[in-house]
Amino acid sequence: MMTLTAVSACLAGERCRYDGNANPNDRAKELCAAGALLICPECLGGLPTPREPAEIVGGDGAAVLDGTARVITKSGADVTDAFICGAQKALALCKENGITEALLKARSPSCGCGTIYDGTFSGGRICGDGVTAALLKRNGIRVYTGND
Repeated sequence: MMTLTAVSACLAGERCRYDGNANPNDRAKELCAAGALLICPECLGGLPTPREPAEIVGGDGAAVLDGTARVITKSGADVTDAFICGAQKALALCKENGITEALLKARSPSCGCGTIYDGTFSGGRICGDGVTAALLKRNGIRVYTGND
């Protein structure tokens, strides 16, 4: 049986990262050639490219979804609602397209799986998932990461 996959758009070469760059990944390119669904939850949530870096403060993506953590930019702006909105739109696209797994950008506050930045903008890391990764997992979609 064929597995249907979503891929972080930045891993496929789209210049949609917070800094306006991409993070091309050979596996993502292979998946795209096979018809993978490209997603950028931050763009889906209405954030511009480029945009100020953001990190989760007070927990991980699951805590953001539960209302106990926030996504904050480096200058202190709260962008939690945009991250949740983007995650919900990414999930809706995955459901509409029968997606069963997702290859997402490592350490991202949206897409990170297993490890994300710690909310101090110092490069420190904590165990946990980004907002979109957490929401996809809660809905039975297998999530794994691409490049760092």
